[in-house]
Amino acid sequence: MKPINVGLLGLGTVGGGTLTVLRRNAKEITRRAGRDIVVKMAAVRDLEKARKIAGNDLEITTDAMAVVNNPDIDIVVELIGGCTLAKDLVLQAIANGKHVVTANKALLAVHGNEIFQAAQDKGVMVAFEAAVAGGIPIIKALREGLTANRIEWIAGIINGTTNFILTEMRDKGLAFDTVLAEAQRLGYAEADPTFDIEGVDAAHKLSIMAAIGFGIPMQFDKAYTEGISKLTKDDIVYAEQLGYRIKLLGIAKRTDKGIELRVHPTLIPAKRLIANVEGVMNAVLVKGDAVGATMFYGRGAGAEPTASAVVADLVDVTRMLTSDPEHRVPHLAFQPDALSDAPILPIDEVRTSYYLRLKAFDKPGVLADVTRILADLGISIDAMIQKEPSEGEEQADVILLTHETVEKFINQAIAKIEALSSISGKVTRIRLEELGSN
Repeated sequence: MKPINVGLLGLGTVGGGTLTVLRRNAKEITRRAGRDIVVKMAAVRDLEKARKIAGNDLEITTDAMAVVNNPDIDIVVELIGGCTLAKDLVLQAIANGKHVVTANKALLAVHGNEIFQAAQDKGVMVAFEAAVAGGIPIIKALREGLTANRIEWIAGIINGTTNFILTEMRDKGLAFDTVLAEAQRLGYAEADPTFDIEGVDAAHKLSIMAAIGFGIPMQFDKAYTEGISKLTKDDIVYAEQLGYRIKLLGIAKRTDKGIELRVHPTLIPAKRLIANVEGVMNAVLVKGDAVGATMFYGRGAGAEPTASAVVADLVDVTRMLTSDPEHRVPHLAFQPDALSDAPILPIDEVRTSYYLRLKAFDKPGVLADVTRILADLGISIDAMIQKEPSEGEEQADVILLTHETVEKFINQAIAKIEALSSISGKVTRIRLEELGSN
């Protein structure tokens, strides 16, 4: 049977890993796919560097559109990143009747609705397992493995850079800036780490998972995003004393009012498996009504873990090439004409529990004033730590954990607490999720 010819757009870390895995495991992949999958052409920026990676038996060009327009290419693999050139190349590949595999989470989160519609109209596939959590097969699990379930919520550690930083801050008692510099030195963080540390990368991935889990369009622009740059080592220590760990979580939750779509630092009970995911590792919890809570764990980045997902997509597309487009697995798991119009809830309407840290002057009646404010807004306290003032200090840290409430009420409470003459400075607020099976 005629081999499937692949064109790679990009031969960097993931592209090189994809080529390596395809060549090393060629016999095994052919046995699974039913025919050979061969990289026929690659577009690169640096021809000399690419030749060292690819050898002399691969056609290499600096013109990415030449790969997309090559009539001999069956599947285009987009690994260049970004949302401008990558979008043009992917849409041109689709227009040419070629299937697409991509690891580009930003492209799909921002332009996925347009891309999937174009693919639907043309009868081609867009596969994107590598776009979320590297080598962890979470997209396939949501689209196929859990298809019998009504997904209730998804919660994931889906950015390895921030998880490394939070792990180091907790284990070594270091400040955020110190650990960020170390992450950059080790290559875990970019020179400009904004997308990672401010939660944008995680929000891209969460938007994709939420679309598949709940059968809604991509809505990255409505995701609430908050990063870890303002977290202090004190909060990490206090959380630990209360039996919690702080992780940057992407959370998508189905409620009666709509879909919660949010990325932010979160307290998780230390006994939960996901709270013990350390370093650069990723993990995603999915709660289905039939299966309960399931966890998917592994490397969320790197050459071969991500290449594992890219090659799995190539095999999937190869297997389904001859199937009727109407009977393939839909891009977003649900039939395109059956997507839900459930609204994305604004963060003010989100319901969860909270960690509050405030600096209070050491005098009578302070806590009574704080608890009265909370009680007037229907917010009950679950736990509290009151620290002694440091020597020479007039203020002490007070840490409160609340039961579940609506965010707008906690915001009102914080404003009133900060207005008290007995409170110094701003109140620190971190959301808390139990992530139990109930």
